[in-house]
Amino acid sequence: MTMLPADGACVTAPNGPQPASGLEKILRGLSVFTMLMTVPQVLTIWVGGNAGGVSLVSWVSYLIGACLWFVYGLQKHDKTIYLACVGWVILDTAVVVGVIVHS
Repeated sequence: MTMLPADGACVTAPNGPQPASGLEKILRGLSVFTMLMTVPQVLTIWVGGNAGGVSLVSWVSYLIGACLWFVYGLQKHDKTIYLACVGWVILDTAVVVGVIVHS
């Protein structure tokens, strides 16, 4: 019986990072956009000193979620996930601390 050599592309991982798909590009842009949309909330709390109507439970939940996604992104070596989570952790922390300080 004759053995054929294995197809290298099928048994090894591709070399180097793969180019971002269209969906990944959209998700990256959307992540930046939604973070920018959160900045006014942070400014209202810290510059205006007004934390009225902001739910501490909701923002703590968002912060926990961002921390868990950050860890997941690190485990998967996925920059799209963990770099975005850095921004979310900063923004969520700013809101949570601001609500505690200004309530």
